[in-house]
Parts: sequence; structure tokens; C-alpha cells
Amino acid sequence: MSKKTREKYLRQPIVSVLGHVDHGKTTLLDFIRGSTVAAREAGAITQHIGATEVPIDAIHNICGDLLKGKKFTLPGLLFIDTPGHHAFTTLRARGGALADLAVLIVDINEGFKPQTYESLNILKRNKTPFVVAVNKIDTITGWETFDDILFEKRLEKQRTLAKDIFEEKIYEIIGVLYENKFKSDIYSRIKDFSRNVAIVPISAKTGEGIPELLMILIGLAQRFLEKRLLVEKGPGRGSVLEVKEEIGIGTTIDAIIYDGIVKSTDNIVVGTSDEPILTKIKALLRPKPLDEIRDPREKFDRVEEVHAACGVKISATNLEKVIPGAPLVVAIEENLAKLMEEVKRQSKIDIELDEEGIIIKADTIGSLEAIIFEVRQRNIPIRKAEVGHVSKRDIIDANASSNPLYKVILAFNVKILAEAKEELLTSDVAIFEEDVIYTMMEKYDEWIVRKKEEIEKEKRKEYTYPGMIKFLPEYVFRASNPAIIGVRVLGGRIKPGIRLMRQDGKVIGEIKSIQSEKKSLDEAIQGQEVAISIDGPTVGRQIKPGDILYTDIPENDAKKLIELDLLNADERDVLNKIIEIKRTIDRFWGM
Repeated sequence: MSKKTREKYLRQPIVSVLGHVDHGKTTLLDFIRGSTVAAREAGAITQHIGATEVPIDAIHNICGDLLKGKKFTLPGLLFIDTPGHHAFTTLRARGGALADLAVLIVDINEGFKPQTYESLNILKRNKTPFVVAVNKIDTITGWETFDDILFEKRLEKQRTLAKDIFEEKIYEIIGVLYENKFKSDIYSRIKDFSRNVAIVPISAKTGEGIPELLMILIGLAQRFLEKRLLVEKGPGRGSVLEVKEEIGIGTTIDAIIYDGIVKSTDNIVVGTSDEPILTKIKALLRPKPLDEIRDPREKFDRVEEVHAACGVKISATNLEKVIPGAPLVVAIEENLAKLMEEVKRQSKIDIELDEEGIIIKADTIGSLEAIIFEVRQRNIPIRKAEVGHVSKRDIIDANASSNPLYKVILAFNVKILAEAKEELLTSDVAIFEEDVIYTMMEKYDEWIVRKKEEIEKEKRKEYTYPGMIKFLPEYVFRASNPAIIGVRVLGGRIKPGIRLMRQDGKVIGEIKSIQSEKKSLDEAIQGQEVAISIDGPTVGRQIKPGDILYTDIPENDAKKLIELDLLNADERDVLNKIIEIKRTIDRFWGM
């Protein structure tokens, strides 16, 4: 059948559930599944690999009177049933985010946490429409559950304390969303859903608000996504969620099929860390429906075909090098070369690498893309970006960088191999291992600040810095051999080993040591009063109480300090005074 004449149908939208750990992602899906499984009605929910299908009649059952008299052409909703942010970054369709809609779960008590911010950034970057489910409203002090189907009615019946706490927490969440460029409000107070993010208060534990959440999701999908959800009954396309080793089966892939049909007799092209593979399907496998999934006698059902959108486990040969996030397409003989090239292109990261820069290793293509985006936002060059574990070669490559700020590996959700750990012991490489991108980048940013300070400190050691001190008249501890006097640092800094000069440019000696409260100091800065020993002068001859003394800076050091911009405003002011003194002797000094 030609492409032009293929029959089209509406698939269910793919909904990703995102949020911080323990904010209720799994509890929400468990409640949705359990509510229908318990009913054992015709539209019972089915759990497939990595996904939970909620048919439209199951949504009607859960929503009850909320959807009374409403008709939908969509067949239901497909929830991605894996850790939220990970699934979202892993699953990709033609280079973009696979999810059509998202639910961002926020614990009403904890508000926005690292993974919440990360999830929000991912949604913003992919321009994915989303709903905020504010969870755990049942834990608000004095909160009561009522039977009213609409939230505003239930809120009206709450005691004043519970109502006040709720409103305060909700406005905090609205405020954070506004700071992140999103207008939002409780769904019942919104007139234009295309301009505002809907907030649905829920309790994944008691089920309060979940009917309204499903109502909002199916309503938004029906109204705004119908064209996107129209797919052809042609060769299937999907995205690899996980690569797994199954006992008795071998290497399998869990995939989300988002377009067309995949049959158990098909050949498929799948992306790998190298060239795409062409392989024949040995079996399409699905877990049994949820109302039977706890039965241990038979884990999977073999099926002849699957239709988008769904989750499925695929058994085939040569799947060992397949990477999560890689595309999967049913092979058509006449278009095979074109399909192989398409899959190869989508399996590679489209990024221009730099000769110098940091190294990024991640678990999936999508995660890699998300990290690259964050790194590029910080204007940090990237030398290498790959899917896979951290190897010995990665450590060697990172350590070879001439810039200490680039001796870095960002390792997201991957292992550091044994040989790499050994190589790491003798290298200067900093590795950031995390399974939350937001946290990893936060730690990396903190490290950059510390490292720059460390580098600047080392650079400072190479040069004599400008310093200006006053000889305090009442503090002469020894007149000579060496002279020990009390001074106040008027500007800049002084260190042992540097020479001092008078205002007439005459060098009077070298600082041997600096002390404060009987402790030796490596340096003294503006505002400090310290005792210094000076080798060379005699008090009353070369130096007198009340004298202003300056550090004797070599001309090349002065030039470098200016060129490298190593001075703060106070130090720059002192240097200008030193330059004036030096130019009374040599008019071209420092030029």
C-alpha cells in the first residue's frame, strides 16, 4: 500500500510523569492502575513495558460525572512508567522529545527541589505542554476529604487553617513557575489553557484530584494535540527505552512505539553506539494486563503485532550494542539504505566538538543532549561527548588538557570502569558522578568557582603584588638586624620575601617574616595590623616611624598584573602609586 493511501488513526498521547524523588510519581500511577483494576471493567488499564495504557472508557470510569456527556475521539492516554526525568530525556522521536504531554509532580510541603527544577528545564527546552500535579494535599494540617467532584467546592469546605496553609503553599509554587517564565493557576481558575499552566491539587494516596488530573490531560490532548496524534497504519517507529538481559531470552530491548505498526515477523533497524543494525524480530513480548501481572506462572505474552502508541519488549539478535534513546524503525526493503542512514543520523549527537574542553559521558542520547545544552549555556567548550561508561581512555584524554579547568568528566548515570578508577589515582582529573543533571551541574559550577580561585592564588604566587604599609610609631620591637616594626596595611598586600621601598623610590630591605598574635602569616592584606621583620634597614636611619612604604615591584611583574587583570580595585590603586614613584626615576617604567 502506498504511503498516500495508508489509513490513518488517532493514537493516544504519550504522557511523561516527571518530578523530584519521593514526590509521588509511582504512587500516582499505582493509584490510576489500581482504581481500574479493582473495578475489573471493560476499559481496564494494561501495563506494558515501560508504559501504562489508560483507555478512554477507563478514564470515563475514573472521572465519573466530571466527563458526563463529553465525547472524545482519542483512544486514551499512555503514561511512561519509569523514573520521570530519565524517561523523558531517553525517549526521542526524530531527534526531539517523544512525550506529547507531561505531568510535573510537586510535593506541596517540599515545593521545588533539584529534580523538579531539572524537569522544568527539560520541559521548557523541549516546549512540551505540561500540567502541574501538586501532590500530598492530604498531609496539610486539618485537611479533610469531601465527595464534591470539583476542587473549589472541596476547598470551600476546609477549615480556615487548612485553607490558609493550602493557599500559601500554592502561591509559592505559582511564584516559582512565574520566575521560570510560566503563568499558572489552579485549573478551575484558568480561562485560557493555551497561555497558562494548569495546577491540579491531588493526593496520590487517597485519590483526591486524580479524576480532575485525567480530565485536564485528556481535554488538553483532545483540544490541542489532535493533529500531532494522527498517525498512519504503516511500518512502525519507536524509541529504545532500555536494553536488558533476560534469562532464557538473551539481550532484549524495551521500546515505546509512537507511530505505525510493528509485527512479530518484521525486520527492524536500530541505532547503536556504532553503525545501525538490521535484525529480525524473534518475538514481541508484553506483560499480562495488570489484573493478572502478579501471577508468576507466565511473565510475558507473545503477540503478533503492536500498534502505536504502546510499550513492548523486543527479542532479536545482535542487540548488544543498542543504546537507550536510539531510534527503531521497521525495515522496508526498497528504502533500506535511506532508513539506515536516518537511524545513524538520529543515533549520533549533532554537536560541534572543540579541540580543548571537558568530556561528557551519559547513559542515553537524550541525557547527553540535555547535558550538552546545560554546558553550552555556560560557554564551556566540549572535547568529547559520548554515550557509555567512563573508560581509561577518557581519563587519559581529560588529563591531557593544558587548561586545568578542562580536566573534567561529567559522568551522568554511568559507571567508572575499573581501569579508569586506577588511572584516576595518578591524574588531575575531576569527575562528577550524578544521576540528576541539575545536581551535577550545580556541583560542577561550585567546583569551577573553587578551581578558579585556586588557579588565581597560584598565579598570584608568581608575581610581586602591590602593597602599601604605614610604619606605626609606637611599635618598634627591634631597631635592626633585622628591624622588627609594627605596620598597618593601607592597601594591597605584603608577603615574606618581597622588597620594600620608600616614597622616594629607594629600596630599604626585604620582608623576612610577618606575624600577628604570635602566629606567622603567609601574607597580610588591606586593613590588617601586623609585625614585620625587615632585613636591611635601621630604624631612625633608612626608615622612621610614620613612614609610608611600598612593595618594590619588578617592571615585568607590573606589566603582567595589568595584562592578566589579576588586581582588584584597591590593588590597582596602589600599583598606580608605585608606577608614579618609579617614573620619577625612569619616565618610561612599566610602559
